[in-house]
Amino acid sequence: MYALIATDLDGTLLRGDDSLSGRTRSALADAMASGARHLVVTGRPAPRVRPLLRTLGSTGLAVCGQGAQLYDIGADRLLWSVTLDRDLAGTALEKIEAEVGQVYAAVDQDGVDGRTLIEPGYRMPHPHLPSVPVRGRDDLWREPISKVLLRHARLSDDELAAAARRVVGSLATVTMSGPGTVELQPYGVTKATGLDMAAQRLGLSPAQTIAFGDMPNDIPMFAWSAYGVAMANAHSELRAVADEVTLSNEEDGIAVVLERLFPG
Repeated sequence: MYALIATDLDGTLLRGDDSLSGRTRSALADAMASGARHLVVTGRPAPRVRPLLRTLGSTGLAVCGQGAQLYDIGADRLLWSVTLDRDLAGTALEKIEAEVGQVYAAVDQDGVDGRTLIEPGYRMPHPHLPSVPVRGRDDLWREPISKVLLRHARLSDDELAAAARRVVGSLATVTMSGPGTVELQPYGVTKATGLDMAAQRLGLSPAQTIAFGDMPNDIPMFAWSAYGVAMANAHSELRAVADEVTLSNEEDGIAVVLERLFPG
């Protein structure tokens, strides 16, 4: 049976209003009572997720920032963090704009107190998450960052991500983690690298891991894990590589699977 349950947050564990249903909470509790560990693996940076993790009652580890951060929830500190070189990020943006025209950018700053900065024209995909407007793009690079978020006025997320991958090369890793969320992160860093680091600290292995997700940024996590479960609302690229497709996040899809694996 699986000893590690790795779950994405948005579109997966959480409902659209950021709540965790009673059924899913109960299913996770039963799994943990059976000896399994639950690990959140999210694209959100630590500062944008720590209030939520406390609400959920989490006290252990969390993988944040698409794998760029390993966060100790109870101690409120980063055990590991890798930043995106700001010169490389600027060069990557120039290459993308040469390919598709103007894009609008935001950055997540490094650290447990890092802020999300947005340049003029950028719209947050999750308006309830805090952000700080800046006057221009140069202001995005004043402090170390963990990733860059991109939006385009006309291109779809799939089109923007595909174009970015064509031109960015080894300057950064391009991911798509949700509606309106195409991102640049340190090259080679994925949810799988963060999950592997967390699992090693917990003394667990890929063969003991079941993963749940909904977007293409979860593909590396599925490849690392023994079993990958996509939500019914998942992107087609993730469903194509999943071992199973469950119900949507609004229909307690995670609970459906966990209740089968860990009957109370």
